[in-house]
Formats: sequence, C-alpha cells, structure tokens
Amino acid sequence: MRIGFFIWEYPPRITGGLGTYAVNITRELIDMGHDISVFTMNSGELKTREVIRGVDVNRPMVIDGSNILPLFITEDLRRWDSGLKFFNDVLIYNVLSATKFVNELIKKEGYEFDIICAHDWLSAIAGIMIKNELGLPFVFHLHSTEWGRKLDGGSNTVIYIEEAAADTADGIITVSYPMQEDLIRRGIEAEKIRVCWNGVSTELYDPAKLDEHAIEELRSGYGIGAEDKMILFVGRLIPVKGVINLVKAMPTVISRHPEAKLVILGQGELEKTILEMISRLGIVENVKPNFAFVSEEERILHYGASDIAVFPSLYEPFGIVALEAMAMAKPVVVGASGISGFRDLVIPSGHDQTGVHVDGSNPADIAWGISSLLDDPEAANAMGERGRARVERYFTWERSAMNTIETYHEIIDSAGR
Repeated sequence: MRIGFFIWEYPPRITGGLGTYAVNITRELIDMGHDISVFTMNSGELKTREVIRGVDVNRPMVIDGSNILPLFITEDLRRWDSGLKFFNDVLIYNVLSATKFVNELIKKEGYEFDIICAHDWLSAIAGIMIKNELGLPFVFHLHSTEWGRKLDGGSNTVIYIEEAAADTADGIITVSYPMQEDLIRRGIEAEKIRVCWNGVSTELYDPAKLDEHAIEELRSGYGIGAEDKMILFVGRLIPVKGVINLVKAMPTVISRHPEAKLVILGQGELEKTILEMISRLGIVENVKPNFAFVSEEERILHYGASDIAVFPSLYEPFGIVALEAMAMAKPVVVGASGISGFRDLVIPSGHDQTGVHVDGSNPADIAWGISSLLDDPEAANAMGERGRARVERYFTWERSAMNTIETYHEIIDSAGR
C-alpha cells in the first residue's frame, strides 16, 4: 500500500523515542514492499524533499509567525510564552504539509494513497485537514497524551487537538494496553482503538557483539571498577521519568550495597536539580551524571557495561529504553504504577520474570527494587537472559511493522474502501 506518514521527528532530526520509532518502522515497511511519503519538520538547513533509504521524505520550510499568533490564540497558548514559537512551527508545518500532500503529491504528481497516518498532536492537524479534504482513511497514532505527559495537567489546546484528531480518525493506534485503557477512560471511542507494540533491533542490540575492551574503558571512565555494580538510567531528565526519585533512592541502595554506582545518561530540565541533590545527599562518588544525548552506538555500549537498568517513570506509554536494555540481556527495574507500558514489556514474577515493577513515585520502593536484584546477581542475570528471549519473540521491529500493516488493512476495510 501507499502510506502518507506525518511525524514530527525523522532522521537526521531525532530527539527521542518518536524519532527512533519513525526511522525503524518506515524502514521495515519499505522492506515489506510498501511505499511511504513522510512529512516531517525542517530545522532550517535540511532538504525540502529527498529519498532516504527508499522513503520519500518531505520537509516543508516553516516561517516565523509567532508575533501574529497572539492576535487570535487562546489564553492557554498565551501562557506558553517563549513556547509560542514552538506552537507556531507546529501549526505551520502541519498546514504546509497538508497543502503539499493534497496539491502536489496527489493533484499534480498523481500519487494514489491508501491511507494517511499522523503521529501525536504534533502532526494531528495535517491528518484532520487531509481527511476533511480528501476523505482518505485516517489513522491517528497516539504515542503519548498531553494529560499523561503533564501528569493530568498540560495545555487545553493540545488536549483539544488530540481529541479532535481521535474523533476525526477512522482508527486509533496506541502503543500499549495501559494506554488503550487510559484513552477509553478519557472518553475516546473504544471500538476505534488498537494496540501495536513498538520494537527494537535485536541485531543491533546484541550482547554477543560487545567489545569487552570498550566496556572496560567506559566503566573506567566513570570510575566504576570490576567489582562495582553499574546501575544505568537512560532518558530525558524531566519529571515524568522519575529520575529525581531514583537519586533519592540511592542512599538506601548504597547503605546495603556500597559497590553500587549509578550512571545517569540524558539531557533535560532537571540537570541542575540532579547535581544539587547528589551533592546534598553526599553520594557524589556513587552517582555519575552524563548530561549528553549520545549516539545509538554509545548507548548500546552503556547498556552492555551495566549490570542493571532502571527506568522509574511516573508515566510511560511504552518504554523503548526497557526493550533496549532487555535486548542487551540486562535485568530491569521499571516504574509500573499509573499509566505504564512497562507492564506490557516486563514480567515481574514467576518462571518468566525479566525484571522488577516498582512505584516510580516512591524512592523507598525504587531502592527495594534495585537492592533485590543486587542481592541475587545470579537470579538477576537469569532475568536478563529471559528478557532477551522475550524481546526476540514479541518485540522486534519486523513484528511491529506486520501488526501495523494488518491494523491499517482493518481500518481501511472499516472505512469502506
């Protein structure tokens, strides 16, 4: 089939999990024989159209109209202050993308699309506009929600866009069963919602391919010795990721396991807070922050160098980082209270156990989860091996792409095409 694919992040512009999803799922769909036209954001210096690994990539160039927006925007958006430029970019990207899709690709070049998909509120306006103009089957992918990201707060405008797209769409795809349940609780039509899990490359994330010398160098660079236990956090340093509660948990972990060393890998608004907390708690020798967005190759090396990976999120629609760690045969401690896709990924007990579920809002519970794995390294290693096997069975990008295409066919059929 030919797919119109609207997504905020796409290579070489990747800032998080959405971009990781975009590059992997489109490659798999191309390898399966489908045609894809991607519409994504242009940071200013990228080509407005090119073919990347078989994908037709369109990046309309936006212009700054943020000084005009206050004339007609809501009070909600006025509170965005400097973020108003961001909303401007989102709005213009959507309008230009929808216009180019309809007028150039379809009317001028004669492309015939089977379906359009828009990912999150950042591309939802384009999906709504094209659906209204052409009536094409429209799938709205909800990787996260505004109320979830902001812990039941956030922008009413963004929430309205999400709800309008969900109402307009012929079908909705979300990333986990906890997310599906949350959308239904929020009043979104249950019959529209399907779940398609994300994936990970088991060829790329393969512990058998690790360079032991590189691992020793990485650990040594953090001051972590052969007898120490490296605990790894990877993610954006924002409140919903639970990193502050992880730092608060470390004194308790260290009191039981002085050999525990936490590496925090990521960037975000909490960098200064993390540094101040590490100093105040007196755990500078045991907590090693690395405020960087590293390459995938270096991230894989960090997983390989670690003994345990910890992701104590307060809200996590899916959690690709847990899959990455599991693919690298590492036991994981994950925040599983509230809306957490980690519950789909990580088995917390029994013969198939791959990790530990904790309450990411409770430092004592996080400390318990970490310590329970450090107390029994042999059992923890076995969880890591089972985690690798679970990823190979259920969470490859190939399986994710197959499920997505099957769902697209269902939605096209239900739309009467």
